Amino acid sequence: MQAHPPYAIVVHGGAGIWSGQPEAEVLDGVRRAAAAGLTRLADGEPALEAVIAAVCLLEDNPLFNAGTGAALNSEGEAELDAGVMVGEGLRSGNVAALRRVRNPVLVARRVLEATPHVLLAGDGALRFARAQGFEDYDPVTPERRADRQRRLAARDPDERLPAAAEADTDTLTRGTVGAVALDARGGFAAATSTGGLTLKLPGRVGDSPVPGAGNCAGSHGAASATGQGELMLRFGTTRAVCEMLAGGHQAQAAVATVLARMGSVFKGDVGLIAVDRLGRMGIAHNTSAMPHAFAGARLALQARMRG
Repeated sequence: MQAHPPYAIVVHGGAGIWSGQPEAEVLDGVRRAAAAGLTRLADGEPALEAVIAAVCLLEDNPLFNAGTGAALNSEGEAELDAGVMVGEGLRSGNVAALRRVRNPVLVARRVLEATPHVLLAGDGALRFARAQGFEDYDPVTPERRADRQRRLAARDPDERLPAAAEADTDTLTRGTVGAVALDARGGFAAATSTGGLTLKLPGRVGDSPVPGAGNCAGSHGAASATGQGELMLRFGTTRAVCEMLAGGHQAQAAVATVLARMGSVFKGDVGLIAVDRLGRMGIAHNTSAMPHAFAGARLALQARMRG
């Protein structure tokens, strides 16, 4: 009889600059998220339950740029992107530019489970969320309002577009959150959620709700990306990682190789996490920090700011 693979989970809280944030609280946030997912895996639940549990906690934590505390667009609104994907059947559900919900990742899950679609966006996504029982919720925090106002005041009045600059050195800069997991049955799942770029144009959609860009799961592994979403959209970042995992590469080699390949083409923030068929974990980023946590059946829970 073939032995079951060891279950494992990896979460990230976003690649970027975290020097202005309370490191102990940030690490506690990703540690708690990973622990929540690990509990589901240890109880024999599917990988999807684990990544959803982890990402919901990160969305509810205002230290992270997802759900409550998400970045605000040029009009002062939080437009939320989130995606989930399951390796079996390559099933995926996603929402983009969704406003006024507490946990966009849960709405993305409902897209996967209750519709034949892969992605709902904007007003249509909001109408779907309300029809599914998701109540009105304002995810905007005072800190994010103040951050937006400060950036507006510092911006060149002649700037053509209100979107955030590619190179952002603000200490509140922090990216997408995500989780990847392997369950005891050998199934994979990934979940990713973000508020996107501060001062982004209304309607801008990043990589998180696009399968193969910011979020991917297959039969050989799962990956989640963070950083400058336009780069992941152009490169197909997480699909590239999953293709390497399918080719027999270990998770760490896969994320490191894809990060290097992207670096040869683009300049910009990128972070990656992955898990492979043997429960091995991959963590890589080109930013000063990417809070993350990981654990498994054979590995005690650990949380780090840098990979």
